[in-house]
Amino acid sequence: MAQNIEYKDLLNAGVHFGHLTRKWDPRMAPYIFMEKNGIHIIDLNKTIACMNDAADALKKIVRSGKKVMFVATKKQAQEIVSSEAKRLKMPFVTERWLGGMLTNFNTVKKSLKKMSSIEKLIKGENYESLAKRERLMLQREKDKLDKVLGGISDLGRLPSALFIVDVKREHIAVKEAIRLGIPVFGIVDTNSDPNQVDFPIPANDDAYKSIEIITKFIGAAIDEALLERKTDKEDQKLKEEETKKIEADDNE
Repeated sequence: MAQNIEYKDLLNAGVHFGHLTRKWDPRMAPYIFMEKNGIHIIDLNKTIACMNDAADALKKIVRSGKKVMFVATKKQAQEIVSSEAKRLKMPFVTERWLGGMLTNFNTVKKSLKKMSSIEKLIKGENYESLAKRERLMLQREKDKLDKVLGGISDLGRLPSALFIVDVKREHIAVKEAIRLGIPVFGIVDTNSDPNQVDFPIPANDDAYKSIEIITKFIGAAIDEALLERKTDKEDQKLKEEETKKIEADDNE
């Protein structure tokens, strides 16, 4: 396991605070511990179990060399999610989910290609020779594309999993992933349907500290998987070199 997560850490981060009881989704009942002052309290023992299950599954995906896309467009999640995704060199969407980002990926790739072309043009020798108005238009187009697609600029193929903060808000992303058979790992609050995702993590999806502790836990698991993958590749390389050496010795 990438790191041990303790009950008190989740408690201090306010992970246990759900929504008002009148806003709940009955399908979250198995993850609710109790009701207090009109608010549902999430069972943190189940949160820990779900976090560990999610981390184990994500590690297998990442260790095999596949990408996990981070998705979180709500304001309090954008900074921590984009920061963690950048650190791990994973794709992310924190501004706006474009409909068809997964199901119409070929069109998205064309937009990524266009963005790359504009960047090359701006960095090129002929850029300064363009009229001021043309330069301004190119820069605006680049900024517009970068805002929405900047986090997936290096994504050459569909991600192999999605990690989502607030599956209710990001319902379009969830539906597209389901349609394509891409597993979804998601923070699920008491107003959401946990059955929509493959690996639900019952938790407060509104508080920054709650989002941060879970995102960093997931990030640590991915980190560990990347390190294991690097070790696997190095071991494989050594084996290949040893095999070549033995074959060379046999041929002498």
